[in-house]
Amino acid sequence: MQASIKPTLVEKEIISSLPFKADLKVEQHPKLSEQIKKATKLGNSYRRKVSILFKDDHGLKRVDTTIWANGEKYICLKGGVWIPIERIVEVRA
Repeated sequence: MQASIKPTLVEKEIISSLPFKADLKVEQHPKLSEQIKKATKLGNSYRRKVSILFKDDHGLKRVDTTIWANGEKYICLKGGVWIPIERIVEVRA
């Protein structure tokens, strides 16, 4: 997925300043919800980081971090940073 576009690596701390306002359709991995559940378990049980590919209003980004919680519309990263699930492309463990 998204193999032709190289994501920009970002630090978790800047995600809250990224724009997520545009009405943007994101092509998501077909098993994204399973990936998020697995990554949340890895984060809580083993403190293991995962790579999250997501799109803000400017393009494809990647962050390597721990997912602490997930809900219907957002995931919560370590430090209370939130990413809208509708903008996540893929989670790689």
